[in-house]
Amino acid sequence: MKERIEIRVSLPGDRPWIESLYPAAFPHEDLLPLVQALLEEASALSLVAVVGASPAGHAIFTRCTVTGCADEVALLGPLAVMPNLQGSGIGSALVSAGLERLVREHVTHVYVLGDPAYYGQFGFAQEADVDPPFPLPPEWRSAWQSISLGAAQSPCRGTLSVPAPWLQPALWAP
Repeated sequence: MKERIEIRVSLPGDRPWIESLYPAAFPHEDLLPLVQALLEEASALSLVAVVGASPAGHAIFTRCTVTGCADEVALLGPLAVMPNLQGSGIGSALVSAGLERLVREHVTHVYVLGDPAYYGQFGFAQEADVDPPFPLPPEWRSAWQSISLGAAQSPCRGTLSVPAPWLQPALWAP
């Protein structure tokens, strides 16, 4: 991609575009209710990637807690890029910018349920000490990953406690 990718916090005027992105990027998944609910969450960091003058991608990082751990943590997802722009570095730019911002906000761990090959490029690795809010099918276990950021003192141990929009078992199962 030759044009510069600008990453910024989403604005209220971005919402119609964001709501059109997820059905386009994930035609076989209904992520729109989750995205809409997360956009209302005060604990969510919503980032938009802009290429030229056009929005091109979106990511949400939701603040969470881990039972028995005082560290600031977040959950990454969903992440989407316009289908015609996938593979052009937009998703990577969103993840990198989000992680950099979370370091500045003193978040020490970020969790994600996603493709290990993709998220591994940022340093995410399979998570064994913090359980997701719902049991994962065995074939998804390697997709539950985390990365330690900045001043992480020691790994958290416990269960990820997520805001209400994430408390849907269907989001954590095939």
